[in-house]
Amino acid sequence: MHTTTLRVASNAARTWRCDSSIGRLAKPTVRHIGSTTPRPATALPITATGPPPSAPIPTSSQYGDRVDERRRKAQLLQQGKELRNTQSGKKTSPLKKRFWKDVHIREVPEGYQVYLDSRPVRTPTKAILTVPRSKPHLAHAIAIEWDMLENAQQALKNHNIPMTSIVARAQDIMEAEARGDTTVRDEIITVAMRYLDTDTLLCWAPNQTSDFAATLEKQKDRPSTLRDLQIKTAMPIISYLKTSVWPGVEIRPVLDEHTIMPAKQSEVTRSVIQGWMAGLPAWELAALERAVLAGKSVLIGTRLLIEWSEEFRDLQRSSEKRFGIEEASEAASLEVKWQTGMWGEVEDTHDVDNEDIRRQFGSAILLISGHR
Repeated sequence: MHTTTLRVASNAARTWRCDSSIGRLAKPTVRHIGSTTPRPATALPITATGPPPSAPIPTSSQYGDRVDERRRKAQLLQQGKELRNTQSGKKTSPLKKRFWKDVHIREVPEGYQVYLDSRPVRTPTKAILTVPRSKPHLAHAIAIEWDMLENAQQALKNHNIPMTSIVARAQDIMEAEARGDTTVRDEIITVAMRYLDTDTLLCWAPNQTSDFAATLEKQKDRPSTLRDLQIKTAMPIISYLKTSVWPGVEIRPVLDEHTIMPAKQSEVTRSVIQGWMAGLPAWELAALERAVLAGKSVLIGTRLLIEWSEEFRDLQRSSEKRFGIEEASEAASLEVKWQTGMWGEVEDTHDVDNEDIRRQFGSAILLISGHR
């Protein structure tokens, strides 16, 4: 194709000649590259009769219909795999099958238990998973998790059963302390205190004083800097914790404006917070652990815990807007949201993290909320 084009262009160039008598160039001769005779398109007659068909109307399926359809497709897929394994002589792992058909809840004197047919759901220590009587919604959430699983192998991943895993964690803490073993509690407190040293809510960005930063702020039409937004978000949470949860403690930013090295809280503050964690019930301690790991913040996790726990009804303010999943997620991911708003979002990364942190905070709320 390229060789033919160059040859034609060369031939066309040779046809130009200079007429010395009149001092101008002659026009090149016209040569057609294609040799196919053009033919007009043939329009076919319209043979359809009657009015056009109506547009399809989508039907809104219920939760049960979606679950049944998903289960049916999973069974067909599993049957195909088993047939191929049988023909090839391979043995199918029992974990790749769903050995239960029905998931239901049984009420016992201790509370609620979730059963897979006749088998109860158990913790990693082989104890029967039992939800307190004041948390029926939590038992139903666990039942939905197991009803959505397609095989037993999926239950080995904690992200597939977040409510089951956090309830098992709380029950393990409670059973260990009933035996006089506080190892699990001490480990949770140690990890949480490490997060306090670099708490997300206390890591404020330095003031932007360069000309480039000022120009960038002006281009993006942002009314305030990242540091201003961080302080505006953090101060109501810090004020609430200093007045209602840890009265008299001093909570200060862990990053100074002129250094990147984090500064630890005072020994008095650390002692008060550590002692408060040591007195938390097992269910609240498990919820705090998940919230701290999700938001990388002890302060955000504590604020969420106080707002929703049935153990702290006396500290909850009914007249104000509740501190929920959205507020906790916004506080924990404020800097990420600021940066993605300025430079753009990475698909399948920032959006996934945004949904995952909400899932983690939601599981903590479900664990500690209830009625007495």
